[in-house]
Amino acid sequence: MKRFSALLIIGLADGLIHWQVFFVLCTALGLTQATSNFFAYCVAAGFSLYVNTLYKFEAANSVFAYLLFSVSMGGLSYAIGALADARDWQGLLTVALFTLLNLALGYGFFRCVVCRGERQ
Repeated sequence: MKRFSALLIIGLADGLIHWQVFFVLCTALGLTQATSNFFAYCVAAGFSLYVNTLYKFEAANSVFAYLLFSVSMGGLSYAIGALADARDWQGLLTVALFTLLNLALGYGFFRCVVCRGERQ
């Protein structure tokens, strides 16, 4: 339960950072949702990488797997933003959908890949 709580707090902080950066880029700079969602994900993923490196990564291969996961999620963030631009979605729907996917896939990733060796 302690691990789940830590991952939940990191995930929520990641989501908050993502939302803030997304709305600043969309509103203040007038970027598209695809571009805003991608760059917001990159900023939030950088935060998550830093925090998870401090507290969670124990195996050397976890960093490579995390980077592979991050690149995949970056592509997904851009794709969701492009879909939102094409369908003229509100920004709130875009970041809410991506955040839900990011939390679910991120938790599954950490549970199955990063923490795999600790259960064995």
